[in-house]
Amino acid sequence: MLKAVIAVLVLACVWVWVLQRAARHEARAEAEFPPKGQIIEIDGHKVHALVMGEGPDLVLLHGSGGNIRDLTLSLAPELAGSYRVILLDRPGHGYTERINNTGATIRQQAALLSAAARRLGAEKPIVLGHSYGGAVALAWAVYEPEHIAALIPLAAPSNPWESALPTYYKLTAHALTAPLVNPALTAFVPDERVEQSVAGVFDPDPVPEGYLDHFGAGLTLRRDSLRANALQRRNLLGEIRQMVPLYDQVRVPTEIVHGDADLTVGLPIHSEKLVNQIPGAVLTRLPGIGHMPQHAAQDEVIDAIHRAAERAGLRPAE
Repeated sequence: MLKAVIAVLVLACVWVWVLQRAARHEARAEAEFPPKGQIIEIDGHKVHALVMGEGPDLVLLHGSGGNIRDLTLSLAPELAGSYRVILLDRPGHGYTERINNTGATIRQQAALLSAAARRLGAEKPIVLGHSYGGAVALAWAVYEPEHIAALIPLAAPSNPWESALPTYYKLTAHALTAPLVNPALTAFVPDERVEQSVAGVFDPDPVPEGYLDHFGAGLTLRRDSLRANALQRRNLLGEIRQMVPLYDQVRVPTEIVHGDADLTVGLPIHSEKLVNQIPGAVLTRLPGIGHMPQHAAQDEVIDAIHRAAERAGLRPAE
């Protein structure tokens, strides 16, 4: 009996140490990478927003496990000369609070972020979403049609796929394993490990100079962010299945951009189908470009934004 009590006390002490180590890692990450913009409150939820530039309103949405820093290294500053760029952290990422404990759906995220854009004066913005953020942008066009002027899905998942959910997401999302796994990941996984994973997402393209120092890997490793990302990733397939039959209702100009070397979100599975599902959609294929065209093919992405703005009557045709 005494041995059992001692064992329980030892485990309790170890777990307290793990939680303290995780909290220190989170505090260090937030000190090194503080909010870049303002915190606004929408229906009781805090949303982190950064606004730069002047011109037609353009919302940029980041992908899975990321935050607005992915888009502020180069793309957003470049666009700020022509647009009023609004960058929004998605729920559970960066400095936007989680909506719930079950994983905010892409429809819920679109509703929250659309309301945030309106609070900032953007009633009908152009909306660009990268990767998972592209699915949210699609949900914005499908479920918030009165609050969008044009749509740019960038390397976006848009149609059902066959591959199983990776074990990592199963563990970090499950109600039984997540409370144990996520604090341990926060406590012991170094930021460098996240940076290595990020580099793999860029493949076959190089990681831009300064990106890893700018991105804020430690923000991704926070416990709430790990859980939110895992739940969103776990639920995404079912949410996309529900949304596919509604694509033919999208009536805004749509410019789809996708690299043909994308190994994360396959062009044939997603964008090559999507272009035939949204009336009037145009697909720009990027030869040899992987999953991060906002960095590897920035000029082509900006051209697509300009075309969408022109088609929406928000920019003079060149």
